[in-house]
Amino acid sequence: MAESFKHNYNPDVLTCLANLSNDEVFTPPALVNQMLDGLPAELWQNKEAKFLDPVTKSGVFLREIAKRLNAGLAEKIPDQQTRLNHIFKHQLYGIAITELTSLLARRSVYCSKTAHSAHSICSEFEDAQGNILFERIQHTWRNGKCSFCGASEEVYARDDALETHAYQFIHTEQPQKLFGTKMKFDVIVGNPPYQLSDGGHGKSASPIYHKFVTQAKKLNPRFLTMITPARWFAGGKGLDEFRNEMLNDKSIRKLVDFENSNEIFPGVDVAGGICYFLWDRDNKGLCEVTNEHKANRNTSLRALNEFSIFIRQSQAVPIIHKVHKNEGDGIRRLSDTISSRKPFGLATNYSAQNKGIPCWFTQRIGLKYAKEADINNENGFLEKWKLLIPPAPIAGQTDFSKPIGFYYDGNTVIAKPGECCTESWLVACAFSTKEEVVSFKSYLLTKTVRFLLLQTVVSQHVTKQKFFFVPDLGKYEGQYTDQMLLKRWGISEEEWKFIDSKIS
Repeated sequence: MAESFKHNYNPDVLTCLANLSNDEVFTPPALVNQMLDGLPAELWQNKEAKFLDPVTKSGVFLREIAKRLNAGLAEKIPDQQTRLNHIFKHQLYGIAITELTSLLARRSVYCSKTAHSAHSICSEFEDAQGNILFERIQHTWRNGKCSFCGASEEVYARDDALETHAYQFIHTEQPQKLFGTKMKFDVIVGNPPYQLSDGGHGKSASPIYHKFVTQAKKLNPRFLTMITPARWFAGGKGLDEFRNEMLNDKSIRKLVDFENSNEIFPGVDVAGGICYFLWDRDNKGLCEVTNEHKANRNTSLRALNEFSIFIRQSQAVPIIHKVHKNEGDGIRRLSDTISSRKPFGLATNYSAQNKGIPCWFTQRIGLKYAKEADINNENGFLEKWKLLIPPAPIAGQTDFSKPIGFYYDGNTVIAKPGECCTESWLVACAFSTKEEVVSFKSYLLTKTVRFLLLQTVVSQHVTKQKFFFVPDLGKYEGQYTDQMLLKRWGISEEEWKFIDSKIS
């Protein structure tokens, strides 16, 4: 049995698995090894080091770690069966996310779906689970939500025949005791589930991956490396606190960003891309940030908390510095100018009226009417000329490695005084004259401005906060062009080429 562990089979069956869903994704072995390469080489020669995958699915992390330990400990434990027994019994631990993945992980790691069978590569286990645990957990409901993960009771209160998605690792206040004794791990690795349906409108879902990262840090390992969606870069739904924590954590020493999730998870479309990080408890400092797209890698050493929002493209950082330096210390930002959602208090599903105040509904419905009594005009927008922009201008585009357009003539509207809109629009500006609105629109539609907007956007939704890096010029006159802005902000020809490549 030990002899079979020497062989590298080709093709690797774990590269061929269909994913459970877009939120529970099997990790390709090549990516796993890229992550493990970031760990110190001496770990593979340390027979006391303990490794945990708290969200194991295929078992690929534990399997690849076992390969490295098997080679690294060859001199210290010469007999291979003794060495393998030691590695699997005393160094590798996993917590499966479902009963099915527990069987799959044990088959990948132990070469048997039961750890104690005659076919197991480790001959020292006395029970079927070995060190890969799975226990069916129920949510703890409080006011309609799980107090551990926030799952909706309406959606996930299920009978025993259905999977609860109450993941064992995060449904406990004492994760260090999941293996029966107070365990300390040197390395925690994994690719946690990304989100759970929250019972909201349509296919509304809330992120959950950050809870695994936070729980793993509570175990205080020497190293933590995990894959997550990149949406936390800009915060958003349930992620603002996590973003602030991550950006201010000087133990994050590597961050590798893939704008296109298909490049590492073929067939998986994760809006805004995927990243993984390496957290080094005892080695604080600047973070090595790498942007990967196809065969191109761009790496820089940066402080993650330089801005309140993480700038994923290192090439964009000096451009932002130039823009803000040339606008001066008292820079105003469009994030203070763009309206919040429901600029007139009318929801997207507000019913069009036959008469009343002219109102812009969805692009499909166009200009209809709203009751005057239903309109909230506390911002004073109604009496002014306005530029209306959609709150989801890139709906359907999830690959941020491709050029992005945001706004253009076809998806913006200049609304006259006396006209309002539903939640289907944001008010980008409101002025006394049409000429000012037309001038502002030319500013917004420049590639340079849309590039500054892009730096905060990792999903189809564009709220007012996403305009944080775009200066508000205050007074708008005439036609704005990219050439005018490049000169105003001191942007070089090389930097313009980069801007031009990112905006369609």
